[in-house]
Amino acid sequence: MTKHLTSRWHRLFFATIIIGIVSGFGGMFLAILLHFIQHLAYEHTVFPILGNKSFLYVVSDSTAPRRLVALLLCGFIAGFGWWVVFRYGRPLVSIASAIKSPRPYMPIKTTLTHVLLQIVTVALGSPLGREVAPRELAATFACWLTNKLKLHPKESQVLVASAAGAGLAAVYNVPFGGALFTLEVLLGSFRWFAVIPAITTAAIAVVISWIGLGNQSLYHIPALILDTSVVVWAIISGPIFGFAAYWFKEITNRAQHRAPRDWRIIVFCLFNFFIIGLLSIYFPAILGNGRSAAQLGFDGNILGLSIAAVLLILRVLIVCSSVQAGAAGGLLTPSLANGALLAVVLGTLWSYLLPGISISAFAVIGGTAFLAAAQKMPLTAIVLIIEFTGINFSFFIPILFAVAGAISMFNYCATKRLVAVVT
Repeated sequence: MTKHLTSRWHRLFFATIIIGIVSGFGGMFLAILLHFIQHLAYEHTVFPILGNKSFLYVVSDSTAPRRLVALLLCGFIAGFGWWVVFRYGRPLVSIASAIKSPRPYMPIKTTLTHVLLQIVTVALGSPLGREVAPRELAATFACWLTNKLKLHPKESQVLVASAAGAGLAAVYNVPFGGALFTLEVLLGSFRWFAVIPAITTAAIAVVISWIGLGNQSLYHIPALILDTSVVVWAIISGPIFGFAAYWFKEITNRAQHRAPRDWRIIVFCLFNFFIIGLLSIYFPAILGNGRSAAQLGFDGNILGLSIAAVLLILRVLIVCSSVQAGAAGGLLTPSLANGALLAVVLGTLWSYLLPGISISAFAVIGGTAFLAAAQKMPLTAIVLIIEFTGINFSFFIPILFAVAGAISMFNYCATKRLVAVVT
């Protein structure tokens, strides 16, 4: 009996370490691949650790025909690629579905193709997020490894979820955020048997990713000053972000349900990304997963009220249209960008009453609140924004108020809709 338990713990320890290492290399590889494709399309830097030009700067500096051709290519690859996946591949299994199974399973070839399509299309300008790809890559490996090692079903589920969180941690350099994502979103548990592998795999993955991606914050923001006015704004605006996040989630869910899976996906994607290409001629900040738009909000007073409003509307429209066209990707960074842009609008209006406050503060608070509500992960969102930006911990107070208000309004809207459907 003792020998059996020792062998089991050895296998569990081995699996945890290997999953952390593979998740780190996988996230690093996908990030470098994304930058390499951006380099081919827009002459962006291949290695983030060596480059000092942002994607927005490079895209803005490219010619209008180049943007249009890149987006047309994106539409063709997205449409044809996912048509092949749905036509000839095995049914895709989500991470959430995999960890509910006694024997977590994700089809390797189909999932790898799905992952690469996400990275390629986001690199070419798709407005969807890139964070799902490293999570799925790591989770697929974890499914294979845990089945090979014949681990207990509960152990397998925890390790697959931990792998997904580690993949997120590696690509964004957010070890604590990746671990919290595993615990809060995927497992819904903070017990020790889940906490230890979640933290361990995320930490290992991030350290590995430093080899190619470096150890730096994802976003750069100016020094923020906390005062009473910011706290009051956070309390008042929190429910607004929750209401907006609810409808963004509803619209994207409906769009996903209506997305084609047959030959029409090729036509829809080509048309959708052609339109995005035309829009990018005048608004290059809409391209990519939303990082450029979010950074503009975090930069402070660079965006005016009208430009922020236009970017917000366009970002919401093209994210929803891309989902409905059949493209795949995450909504984490798009949600953060939506919140930051909406915060610039609301913060600018607030500044008319009480001038002198940096718009960056509003953008950070609003981005967190929108992300927390839209992705239903308040704790993870708060930690992510801290690791994303390196902000002062004193900003916990307004962020907590805004997140609380946003989550409350989101749940209120969801409950009212549920009541309406039931009755």
